Amino acid sequence: MREKIAVGILGATGVVGQNYLRLLVDHPWFEIVDLAASSRSAGKTYADAVGERWLMESDMPEAFMNQPVRDVRDYAAIPEDVKLFFSATELEDKQATRDFEFAYAEQGYAVVSNSSANRWTSDAPMIIPEINGDHLKILKSQQKNRNLPGSGFVAVKPNCSVQSYLVAIHALHEAGYPVEEILVNTLQALSGAGYKGLTEPERRITVNPLIPGEEEKTEQEPSKILGLIEDNQIIPDYSMEISALCTRVPVINGHTALVYLNFADKVPSLEKIKEIWSKFSAEPQLLKLPSAPQFPILVREEDDRPQVHLDVDNGAGMAVTIGRLEEDKFFDIRFVALSHNTVRGAAGGAILSAELMVEKGHIIL
Repeated sequence: MREKIAVGILGATGVVGQNYLRLLVDHPWFEIVDLAASSRSAGKTYADAVGERWLMESDMPEAFMNQPVRDVRDYAAIPEDVKLFFSATELEDKQATRDFEFAYAEQGYAVVSNSSANRWTSDAPMIIPEINGDHLKILKSQQKNRNLPGSGFVAVKPNCSVQSYLVAIHALHEAGYPVEEILVNTLQALSGAGYKGLTEPERRITVNPLIPGEEEKTEQEPSKILGLIEDNQIIPDYSMEISALCTRVPVINGHTALVYLNFADKVPSLEKIKEIWSKFSAEPQLLKLPSAPQFPILVREEDDRPQVHLDVDNGAGMAVTIGRLEEDKFFDIRFVALSHNTVRGAAGGAILSAELMVEKGHIIL
């Protein structure tokens, strides 16, 4: 039986931190031994620190209600057996968050971050495990470049909006049908806006036509995910152009993407595309990682699918569900894709990335 790895959660009291706690509480490989948050929460029990702001559908795990919350900047109080931190911490600005994450790496801890702060750090891999697990090789260069201990590093996950469509695009690339142009409109859930998104009543009755900064992330981050490692850094691949329009809609969980695309060369039939997606499998599935969905992409034939209330939890929230695959008047094809933004797009995706890091020997036991 595998010995469990001691882990901590940075930013444990927020929405993403709560999701980490919910998903890790019964994890077969990881054991939570440290919950950390800002100085406002430090010293309180977890239940007192969260108070009435527990926003998960399931109850707060009883085993952690009375656990003291550590100040995220109190390194001396970190339990000595911790190997890995899942970070949901956002500080006053991106540079402060970058420095904060690497401060943990300098102490010898592996950090897997949900923050956008280090996504464009050239030696920090931005991982979707079904696409670019090979980018984890850059961690050795990161450690050497920054004089980090052999156990310390920072890896990041991409923006939640990217998760809804990029695995499907990658599957087409892998099958010999590279995509040249994408137009995507995302309909993003309230939970993506954190505590305010879930608690301000007016957000539940309106569509917000602008999410500041979201379109840039959706358009640009795939270039790094699909890039190559050269000269000890990840070089983005800009061969695929993306135009994105990102909106906030009144659903609790689940980002829907309306995708239109042109292929670079040959155009597969719709039946061929469905076959590629239905058969797609990657390293997490081959390794049978605990959080990996058996089928990363699920194709629905019904005209009215995917729908959030029916499909967002497919594959325990880790699968992408696709429907409405059709030919288009202006593009080669169009389709609708749905993913769970706080599971696949946030905590669950980061946990899957960490599982892959364990299997590849990057997290030292």
